[in-house]
Amino acid sequence: MALPLPSGLTHAEVAFVAEMELVTVVPRQRLESIDLLGGKTPSLRPPHRTDLPLWLALLLKKQRRANILPPAWLHPSSLAEIIRRETRDDPDAFSPPPPIPSRADPSRPGFAARQQGLDSTQDGEDGIRISAPFRGSACTADAPAGYLPYHWLEVAEALLTHAGDDIAGATAGGTTTGGGGTGSSAGEVRGLLRDLVEVRAAKMRSSTARLEGFGGGLMSLRGVGAIELAESRGFVLGVVDGVRKVGASAEAARREDEEEEGGGVGGGRGDGFGEEESDEDMGI
Repeated sequence: MALPLPSGLTHAEVAFVAEMELVTVVPRQRLESIDLLGGKTPSLRPPHRTDLPLWLALLLKKQRRANILPPAWLHPSSLAEIIRRETRDDPDAFSPPPPIPSRADPSRPGFAARQQGLDSTQDGEDGIRISAPFRGSACTADAPAGYLPYHWLEVAEALLTHAGDDIAGATAGGTTTGGGGTGSSAGEVRGLLRDLVEVRAAKMRSSTARLEGFGGGLMSLRGVGAIELAESRGFVLGVVDGVRKVGASAEAARREDEEEEGGGVGGGRGDGFGEEESDEDMGI
């Protein structure tokens, strides 16, 4: 008999899903478009930047056929700003998610490249660009500095593990040099990410205090990332279940007290009425 699977996604499953997010690459050699299940990838023409899924960008990076340009939100100054906002400006709320980009905004990074390599029918009729594989979105490549995308931690871990030299080069010189930066820049990014993870984890634990008391309260999860939700799911559900049980037991005790008080008053009046009736009978 198979054991029941835990609710939600595991860390590895969330990281696998995050590999479909788009990142910007700087190709080192020409590569024609590839037909995949999700559609065609853009053609690579050095030194023009192109947005590719994270898994394909990591594959080209391992083959030394392209360098990965870290997103703006992964820069040390952006992470430091987010940490300051999380700890000082608004310590009770998470940083807001990136704003949704418009359907056609020429000022967006990589706009021209996407228009050449992607089908125009992928945009929704409501004027909002849909977030999906091979489609420009505010998730990774287009997320501005000062905001954390939904898969921020998974993408950051993958880039630091497999493209640490590109992050070092970008943070040191402003452009991807393929290992021209120093290791201290990548270490600075790792330290800031570690501090940010600790701050947000403590905020997630403290936010469950709003659920205390009968009836519970509201717990806002706006701005929480995918991996944070996956790792905190068991803890939050346990707190919610505990609060529900405490509320149910308190309600049951309150009803028992009301029944006992009501029964005691009614019994006393019944005895008095009985005595009066017996006196009247005796007088008759």
